[in-house]
Amino acid sequence: MYENLSPNGSLKLYEFIAMVTVVMIVLSQLPSFHSLRHINFASLILCLGYTFLMVGACINAGLSKNAPPRDYSLDPSVSSRVFSAFTSISIIAAIFGNGILPEIQATLAPPATGKMVKGLLMCYTVAFLTFYSAAVSGYWVFGNKSNSNILKSLMPDEGPSLAPTIVLGLAVVFVLLQLLAIGLVYSQVAYEIMEKQSADVKQGMFSKRNLIPRLILRSLYVIFCGFMAAMLPFFGDISGVVGAIGFIPLDFILPMLLYNTTYKPSRSTLTYWINLSIIVVFTGVGIMGSFSSIRKLVLDANKFKLFSSDVVD
Repeated sequence: MYENLSPNGSLKLYEFIAMVTVVMIVLSQLPSFHSLRHINFASLILCLGYTFLMVGACINAGLSKNAPPRDYSLDPSVSSRVFSAFTSISIIAAIFGNGILPEIQATLAPPATGKMVKGLLMCYTVAFLTFYSAAVSGYWVFGNKSNSNILKSLMPDEGPSLAPTIVLGLAVVFVLLQLLAIGLVYSQVAYEIMEKQSADVKQGMFSKRNLIPRLILRSLYVIFCGFMAAMLPFFGDISGVVGAIGFIPLDFILPMLLYNTTYKPSRSTLTYWINLSIIVVFTGVGIMGSFSSIRKLVLDANKFKLFSSDVVD
């Protein structure tokens, strides 16, 4: 968006990341996970708003006289298609697995079961509607040339934008605010871990003894994350790796393993064998997803440049 509005502008991507990092340092001092409930609601509204804008922009672009040529053909190489499929499964696991982390955090306060079920139903409903509506509309317009970030497809490097500037501008603002909210929510787990080691539970949250380490640790954590984001601006590849290594075991293997270990169903029951089958199948999916995601990361390595303004998808 910045490059479209100011082609000769001097600001680089890492400078924008630095600006966001400063804002995140301030916001990171919110007291607790519970204090983010209003931010979570705002995040939901922003997510729905962004999706509405993107789907509308894609439909408008697809029906306009400047609609891009569409090619829905797949890669002719069978091996490439297989690796791409497992990488995609890993990315989908990362997307839908994101709901697990805050729900694990929510189980710290009883009653856990009811809250987790309600939270996950809400999370997966919103994730399904938003991600798939944007993905389907984007693929319909751009075919196999669609970018993982539909905004970039709507703002091609050559030629005019395929959506009104006001729509693209609002979408960028929604994404920025949404990312701030996401950063706040998912950083809470790291904050909890750090502050369990540094805080004195006998003193108040805002006592000098606890406040100073809190300010220092949270600020250093956000600065580190901002530095890594600015230094290595790639998204799709690392999402696949995180999904395969982190979320597939967390979502599909660990729950079944814990159930069999805790409740010890008889080996003659269907429940035991269904759980065991899920463990075996998704262990294989996780291994293949890890291999294919790391393979793509290696293949894209020549595109990586430290502190680059071009995000590798």
